[in-house]
Amino acid sequence: MSGKYELGRYELRGSRRRAAAITAAAGLMLLAAGCGHKAQQSRQTAPPISQYPPGDSGPVNVAGNAAPNVPRSATPPLNTRPPARIAPTPAPEGGIDDDDRDFINTHQPVYSEEGLATWYSAPYKGRKSANGQVFDDNALTAAHRTLPMGSLVVVTNLKTGQTSAMRITDRGPFVEGRVLDMTKASAMATGVYRAGLAQVRIDVYRTPKPMETGGRWCVQIGAFHKEHEARKLQSKLEDSYPDANVIEFPGTDSYWVRIRPAGDNREVAERIVHKLRLKDADASAYLTRLD
Repeated sequence: MSGKYELGRYELRGSRRRAAAITAAAGLMLLAAGCGHKAQQSRQTAPPISQYPPGDSGPVNVAGNAAPNVPRSATPPLNTRPPARIAPTPAPEGGIDDDDRDFINTHQPVYSEEGLATWYSAPYKGRKSANGQVFDDNALTAAHRTLPMGSLVVVTNLKTGQTSAMRITDRGPFVEGRVLDMTKASAMATGVYRAGLAQVRIDVYRTPKPMETGGRWCVQIGAFHKEHEARKLQSKLEDSYPDANVIEFPGTDSYWVRIRPAGDNREVAERIVHKLRLKDADASAYLTRLD
């Protein structure tokens, strides 16, 4: 009995050891499967760029670059990717608010420039400005070609001394030698309304984005009075700049052509403007910031 018991005890121990080993192995397999599932979930946090809506390149961080969790292998070459959408930059109702006035009274401008300013109105009423909001004659806003959208500025009429704060919410003026296009309210506040054209100083107090680095840039060419003229230039430019996105679009009683270089790169846009002006002294090509 004693011998059989001892043998049975050893067999029982061996059986328990084998069962424990099997259980441990199964646990390791389940753990590995769980980790693999989590890793798979982590990789799928951001879908490939091709799954985003047209014109949307997926998650974007504040610097404007693709978010780090988008796989590099999913990013197509710049010349085949549709231009990313430019996020709207809303302004306060009326263009500026009390916080803007307080900021101006307690800070110094960070940048200044001088040039000719004019004002614009109908037929722009009811249409969206470049910042995404509907144009408003009564808002203290203005159009500028290169200041970051949403910039807070103070405009001074150098002849009369009249001054007013306003916000950049649109792009323009696309006329050589002019630097600012104001709404009717802004023009009345600065004494430009009756004159129609005046020499002004623009003091920039703050910008939502840096002025000297980054940004989304393009070249705007026009205006053409006939659509076929704009389409003809578009076709020519598509051959000259195959890596850029070239579009033709209607304006107010006119047509325009826009070149967006790969990545909306400022340096490339500047070279294109320079080259176009050298080839044709009468070419109305303007460096323009989109954001």
